[in-house]
Amino acid sequence: MKEQIMTQASHQFIEGDVEHWWHEETNRGIRTKFSDDFLWLVYIVCEYIEYNGDMSILEIETPYLKGARLEDNMDERYDEYLPSDIKGTIYEHCVKAIEKSLNFGENGLPKIGSGDWNDGLNTVGNKNRGESIWLGFFIYNILQRFIPIVEKKGDLELANKYKGIQEDLKRALNTSGWDGRWFKRAYTDDGDPIGSIENEECRIDSISQSWGVISGAADNDKKYISMESLENHLIDKENGIIKLLDPPFEKTKIEPGYIKSYLPGVRENGGQYTHAAMWAIMAFAKLGFGDKAVEYYRMINPIEHARTKETAIKYKVEPYVVAADVYGAESLAGRGGWTWYTGSSSWFYKVGIEEILGLKIRNGVLRIEPCITREWKEYSIRYRYKNSIYNIKVKNEHGKNTGVEKFIVNGKEVPEKEIHLSGSEGIYEIEVEM
Repeated sequence: MKEQIMTQASHQFIEGDVEHWWHEETNRGIRTKFSDDFLWLVYIVCEYIEYNGDMSILEIETPYLKGARLEDNMDERYDEYLPSDIKGTIYEHCVKAIEKSLNFGENGLPKIGSGDWNDGLNTVGNKNRGESIWLGFFIYNILQRFIPIVEKKGDLELANKYKGIQEDLKRALNTSGWDGRWFKRAYTDDGDPIGSIENEECRIDSISQSWGVISGAADNDKKYISMESLENHLIDKENGIIKLLDPPFEKTKIEPGYIKSYLPGVRENGGQYTHAAMWAIMAFAKLGFGDKAVEYYRMINPIEHARTKETAIKYKVEPYVVAADVYGAESLAGRGGWTWYTGSSSWFYKVGIEEILGLKIRNGVLRIEPCITREWKEYSIRYRYKNSIYNIKVKNEHGKNTGVEKFIVNGKEVPEKEIHLSGSEGIYEIEVEM
């Protein structure tokens, strides 16, 4: 993870943006105006520090890339980009990325540029006016997690600045971003909403709803209302998928980008994009809906698409690996797309381990915070940390979704319900009672 952080940082330009993708062998890659990709460096640095408390990573220096800036009428350029003579610490790389993202439009929401997480929305805001509600939630989450790091670095003026931006952003998301029963997805350069009840197509998009919960920025009532809407409009139990958006783009006058060139229900255009499906399950778990989290986690497991000969023939691809996407409309509904996709499989693993089974490690401290179905009476985890083994048994005799009553280590109850991880040799028997 540390090596990944250093690699990612070395692909950031002096101006704060990053290569959207690149080839290590040739130093060639693509520079774009995507509005989220440089922020994932900050996200993963926060994950790293939250896990083990290692602040020293922030002092590591890596070079910035150099290259011609994109002109106003240019969305991307594929070229050879080489390291510059200018270096920055990982902390400076992160601050530069955040500062690059603080570019807000007339609704107080961040500008989407030539796309955000959904690459297919590449003409929603490429005239530099369109805004992204999802990106607002993502930035809010980034600031929430990075502010404590800034404070530990002693940069209180910057921390206060970020707190003020957070407050303004939360207000904008819950007003300009709210559509009555769910959160909108974006505003186009012309000011038209996407992901709104006003739209004939793409009336609702899942990631605005899930990240409202994940980020903590959505007002409390809106969290529950928006996730109920996601469930009602985007979960297709018949085909075992969680759609990214609905209805798909096809004939609307809005031109969101290349997403519209896909057939309705294919890939980002109304199919299941498994990244986003996992975020929806993550949101249900964070709300404490263990029955729903486990049901939907099981539902989108690829093996469920091969329970019968009929479903296997419809799915068509390998049922033992995660697919990036599963088609979601008409005769194609339930057909698998791009398989062996590591981005989706890693989120699948992360959500299952951390959000459902509840194995949480923060600053070298292990806690168990399950969010499971009431039907589970018991499960176990075997976790290796350096030279230590943690045998964890979770008992749910009272049929609960969440909550831990007792945390027992080697026969002794621990009132704090946590254990500091030890890397020395040893076996720890942990019994958790819900």
